[in-house]
Amino acid sequence: MVNKQAFIEAIHAGYTFKGESLKIGRAVLNGEIVEGADVFLPLKTLNRHGLIAGATGTGKTKTLQVLAEGLSDASVPVLMLDIKGDLSGIAMPGSSNPKIEERARLLGVTWQPGQFPVELLTISEEEGVRLRATVTEFGPVLLSKILGLNDTQGGVLAMIFKYCDDNKLPLLDLKDFIKVLQFAAEDGKEELERSYGRISTTTTGTILRKVIELQQQGADLFFGEKSFEVEDLMRIDGEGRGLINVLRVSDLQDRPKLFSTFMLQLLAELYASSPEEGDLDKPKLVMFVDEAHLIFQEASEALLQQIETVIKLIRSKGIGIFFITQNPMDVPASVLGQLGMKIQHALRAFTAVDRKVIKQTAENYPDTEFYQTDELITQLGIGEALVTLLNEKGIPTPLAHVMLAAPRSRMDILTQPEVESIVDKSKLAAKYNLQTDSESAYEILNAKLEEAAVKSAEIKEETKVSKEKEGSFFDNPIVRSAGRTAATIITRSLLGALGLGGRSRKKSIW
Repeated sequence: MVNKQAFIEAIHAGYTFKGESLKIGRAVLNGEIVEGADVFLPLKTLNRHGLIAGATGTGKTKTLQVLAEGLSDASVPVLMLDIKGDLSGIAMPGSSNPKIEERARLLGVTWQPGQFPVELLTISEEEGVRLRATVTEFGPVLLSKILGLNDTQGGVLAMIFKYCDDNKLPLLDLKDFIKVLQFAAEDGKEELERSYGRISTTTTGTILRKVIELQQQGADLFFGEKSFEVEDLMRIDGEGRGLINVLRVSDLQDRPKLFSTFMLQLLAELYASSPEEGDLDKPKLVMFVDEAHLIFQEASEALLQQIETVIKLIRSKGIGIFFITQNPMDVPASVLGQLGMKIQHALRAFTAVDRKVIKQTAENYPDTEFYQTDELITQLGIGEALVTLLNEKGIPTPLAHVMLAAPRSRMDILTQPEVESIVDKSKLAAKYNLQTDSESAYEILNAKLEEAAVKSAEIKEETKVSKEKEGSFFDNPIVRSAGRTAATIITRSLLGALGLGGRSRKKSIW
């Protein structure tokens, strides 16, 4: 029989922290919620990233919602990538019911409905503040990784970016980039090769096909002006609560390449624009990536390496990233190893493969004398999870079976009028939703080609007129007659000089 007092002491020692922390629930032992075994998350370590995993319907989304609410109350801005479209309800207060009231009583908390400051964002056709980035800001390195280019193709891409920089050709959207690629393969090929080296038409054609593939997934909506400034994700409202930015991308589930493109650019921009912070009392921003498998399922090796690198380095900027997925194995081991906090909801064992995954998952958690981890994972109820994290010293906390608190905001989506109301009141929507089309590479190259075409036509016309003038002079009858006469005289003179011309004279006889 497990010692209950030893369990309480272990949980209390593992989940009590000096700095500010969030209570997420209470530990369970032998199927009973144990009073005095409260589980907290320290804000100080949330920049060490995390994982929320579990089968469909086990409560992952509600756990994410609870964490976002607690962070907002603690003045920490949040970015949530809403793939399924069920996170927007955090902008409206929830409603009580007997189950919520009973759970609050068991956890020793007071439940009150609450709504939170929300900004609705989009990179697709969804309604909200539009997030965009220019092709120039993306740069040749990230673009090469997204397009899956080899070294030769990446070199040509870098050459094209250099040409555009040297000739002041802004690459704002994919229309600009496609135009430059066509120019490099046709009319401008000689000009580029003269200054930058040989360019294979096959290579530019391959790059163009890959860009068009990206374009077909809706990337035209993402590339362009006005570029979104990541500082706008890190705002606090007038009441001191962190803004919860809900990125609505429910229409991107079948376009993983576009989703990966956005994620990589966002992480790179956050890293590049944020100063080194070291260890803060609480993070500057926490990002929750729902349905994380969409990032990794079509990612190339180069893209995975880039994500792993950014995940490793961005924690020093005070930014935490949480991946939410059904199966922990959806996240590559190189990335999974960087996730300090793990909240594991129930997994289902329907097949031998499922049982193998559960066994592997259980091995990723600290050893414990209180639970049979591989068995418990399949027996967790809705709203229950196994929790472990890194404490302030970087040491994993004891594994805890936790009954989680219920969200205070609406556990459902917003209505269309509610969405429109939030967007209409948004200052960011007024800032970013105005469509702009500045003069860029597309317009400049078109003007250059038109000017060249006009000059070419003028030269052809001048040549034609010159030839016509020459022809009209020699076609004149008088000129032709004079020409024939002159030719006859010249011929006779030459023949005479040779003794062949004129009549023969008879010699005189004396």
